[in-house]
Amino acid sequence: MTFPLPYVSNDLTGQVALVTGASSGLGRRFAKVLAACGAKVAVTARRLDRLEDLVKEITDAGGTAVALALDVNEADQLTAVVEAAEKALGLVTILVNNAGIPDAQRAHKMSLDLIDRVIDTNLRGPYILSCEVARRLIVAKQPGRMVNISSMAAFDYGGQGAALYATTKGGIARMTEALAVEWARFGINVNAIAPGAFSSEMMDGMLERVGDITKGFPRPRLGDPAQMDSTLLFLVSPASECVTGTVIKIDDGQSRR
Repeated sequence: MTFPLPYVSNDLTGQVALVTGASSGLGRRFAKVLAACGAKVAVTARRLDRLEDLVKEITDAGGTAVALALDVNEADQLTAVVEAAEKALGLVTILVNNAGIPDAQRAHKMSLDLIDRVIDTNLRGPYILSCEVARRLIVAKQPGRMVNISSMAAFDYGGQGAALYATTKGGIARMTEALAVEWARFGINVNAIAPGAFSSEMMDGMLERVGDITKGFPRPRLGDPAQMDSTLLFLVSPASECVTGTVIKIDDGQSRR
């Protein structure tokens, strides 16, 4: 096989992506980036009105997208949304498991209901969705790319009342490694991004609770979601075919203070 020099491309023409938690923050950015590079994108979240605004923004820019309502806590919706995306756009070849919620409470004060919701949203949902997308790819004998959104909290928990969040994001990192091994022979690559403190709706809520955390960072700032574009595109591009089971940390040096 002959490889061009350099062997790199952000062209996603012919790919179909499904992005969870796309109604705001990182997920919204991820969807727009994938669409801008030629992928057809199924944007999913609970807030359908926001998704429809996002679809308009993507289509006005020349891209292709559909909005699909999804509560990742509901297993039947997870399987149904993949079917709906496939009917609308074609076989899903790129999955971005971005949806997540914080716990925002000390571990010993959490209700059982909140424990269930955090685990279901942050870990159970992504696992079920990954399996459904993989099953269809395997049947179709097609390769695929999955990018799971973990967190630096999985590796550098600062004790900010987010013990379960850190636990589930650690689970996402391990899930990434395990599924990468299981599905490698099918050409399905599974990787993860572990962001540090980036501007988002979730981060805004945290800052309201604990105050300005950036003062203790080597670079006293929050990251901008745009600064993850290159990593996302690398992980979903054909040129990253030998990269699987990897968790890429993007934290601006925050965890090395």
